[in-house]
Amino acid sequence: MSYYTYYNSPVGRLLMECDDIALTGLWIENQKYYAVGADKNMAIYDNHPIFIEASKWLDAYFNSKTTMGCDLPLRPRGTDFQQRVWSALCTIPYGKTRTYGDIANQLNAHPRAVGGAVGRNPILIIIPCHRVLGTGGTMTGYAAGTDIKQTLLKLEKSPLA
Repeated sequence: MSYYTYYNSPVGRLLMECDDIALTGLWIENQKYYAVGADKNMAIYDNHPIFIEASKWLDAYFNSKTTMGCDLPLRPRGTDFQQRVWSALCTIPYGKTRTYGDIANQLNAHPRAVGGAVGRNPILIIIPCHRVLGTGGTMTGYAAGTDIKQTLLKLEKSPLA
């Protein structure tokens, strides 16, 4: 069984999805690929323990009171390659950035393939795809828009924000 709730954040309303074990989705309303892969039969359950934990994480993040990484129970749905990319994203420290090329080198993959997987990250913010930049640190695409990407990097006091 899958469940959902909403979280109102400084970057817009977030849709959260979980099962009984982990957070499976976190999307920013109106983003590209919004709720792609979400269980069509999920039921609302605002007080699910996973949502309570994720909401505390997000509260701390948006109030700059944490530098936590991907330390919540997460289970994004995707291919093996996407899973490898999303795991690599979790190694990018708070306030730091990497390029698609850096991630590609880490995984011995092509940067375009990495870009495709990054773009389909189903757990935005917590799996920090906003910390991935183009060659030379250029601000490239983000499923929720580069303005939100810039906002998240500023919040983290990233030197490239």
